[in-house]
Amino acid sequence: QPTDTSTLPGLRDGTGSLLNMVMSNQPPPLEPYNLFTTDTVLSEAVSREGGETERDQLVDFGERVGTEEVFRWGDEANRYPPVLRTHDRFGERIDEVDYHPAYHALMEVSVSEGIHFGRFGKPPGEGAYVTRNARAYLTAQVESGHGCPVSMTSSVLSSLRHQPDLSEWWEPRILSRTYDPRSIPPADKQGLLLGMGMTERQGGSDVRANISTARPSNGGGPGAEYRLSGHKWFTSAPMCDAFLILAQAPGGLSCFLVPRILADGARNGLRFQRLKDKLGNRSNASSEVEFDNIGGWLVGEEGRGVPTIIEMVNGTRVDCVVWSAGLMRQAVAQAGWHVAHRTAFGSKLIDKPLMQNVMADLELETEAATLMMTRLSGAHDAAPLDEFQFAFIRLATPVAKYWVTKRCSPVVREALECVGGNGYVEESILPRLYRESPLNAIWEGAGNVIALDVLRAIQRSPESVDAFFEELSLAGGSEPVLDQEIEDLRKAVADAGSEADARRLIERLAVAWASSLLVRYGDQQVSDAYLASRIGGDWGAMFGTLPETDSLGFIARRAVPAK
Repeated sequence: QPTDTSTLPGLRDGTGSLLNMVMSNQPPPLEPYNLFTTDTVLSEAVSREGGETERDQLVDFGERVGTEEVFRWGDEANRYPPVLRTHDRFGERIDEVDYHPAYHALMEVSVSEGIHFGRFGKPPGEGAYVTRNARAYLTAQVESGHGCPVSMTSSVLSSLRHQPDLSEWWEPRILSRTYDPRSIPPADKQGLLLGMGMTERQGGSDVRANISTARPSNGGGPGAEYRLSGHKWFTSAPMCDAFLILAQAPGGLSCFLVPRILADGARNGLRFQRLKDKLGNRSNASSEVEFDNIGGWLVGEEGRGVPTIIEMVNGTRVDCVVWSAGLMRQAVAQAGWHVAHRTAFGSKLIDKPLMQNVMADLELETEAATLMMTRLSGAHDAAPLDEFQFAFIRLATPVAKYWVTKRCSPVVREALECVGGNGYVEESILPRLYRESPLNAIWEGAGNVIALDVLRAIQRSPESVDAFFEELSLAGGSEPVLDQEIEDLRKAVADAGSEADARRLIERLAVAWASSLLVRYGDQQVSDAYLASRIGGDWGAMFGTLPETDSLGFIARRAVPAK
């Protein structure tokens, strides 16, 4: 390289060619690109789990959400977060949240695609949940915050069906592809979205400690009107048309459907106190709400609030897995694109052995997460008709929720580092992905809550344990290190009971399941590297510590979107 800059044409003749030469080492923008067709692992898994009939639609959707415009909406919706207006200019209470137009544009994309009800779009076993979750995985790569009302609406339907008369009225209006954000009576809207309110400030995850009350208006009973008073510490997406609310009725903790706007156009008295100032997920309004004598309708039996609403929670836990896998894929795609186009010290970064090790390690984690997400989706889709799948998801859901959501943050952080200083700048999508990455490990049950749920499943649902190990054994006989781990895990699960060891156990279950999926469905070089590092123990504490093999470059290049 010349050291006498006076000899460089760009400085001699003022053409700026030196600047152009320097800037040519910046990677070109990744967007636009098709998020579906560039993700071979997702594409193959969707077909395998029953979603092949919607391949053409997924290709079209992958192209739509991968445009520069939609990525810009994701940035703007978070750069300009929602604003709460408690009163109008005349001093009247209105409790409205204003969103940036980009948020509404993203909602229009997801609702028009039917993501908010997609799991109910076909009969069980026909791939509806698989393709719905593939769409949610793609949108999560662009913007996750608007996915909150989309997820809750999808999951509420399962709980609402415990009360057929309420479901009969609300469900047809939910199964609409029209996004209608107006604050008007539900009967006058073209499409409805639903949310939920479970936690209170004194209890958090311990909803049995809830103190909000519900009094029957006329005798009470399933489907009847009650009057609710109390508060909720976290009520996300407060502009939803109705919410499932837990409150203490005379018969115990119960579930109620609470509209925001009543049939006569009056507001139902939900008083939004403030919006949470969150680390990430900033496009999505999360509120504290108080209510005094508001109307709510009982869903299911009194005293059965937790079993009623838990079906919704199980659906949103699956979405936590979906979103985390999507965040990981987008972060690793951005890092892969950068190192494939950036030159340093005489060659592309992706040709450097150490960078290959880091990128390969990140790709292993991301492919494992994608396979777990799609397998879990397929099992949920088939569960209503298949006893094995029904038993399997009881244990597989919390295992996937715990593991994938917790692996998300370190993957995104390391991907950000691969991009370097540019990855730390807000113009990059990576800071937003990083702020978003811890959320799914917290929402719908933080790590300890989920680990305890796994212990409950092991102790109270032995059929779920049998189904889970039957799933693991489908990869049996081909990898001795995996066979030995499965045998050791059987003993560990049989002896399970110590709360203090719950996290270690769930981690081993997750890694064994990921290994089984990679052996069965992944590229052999990928599965070999995963088993050698995650089960074989040839792995350090950080990414980029895989055992050195000739396959690292091949695996690393799998992270680069092939536009």
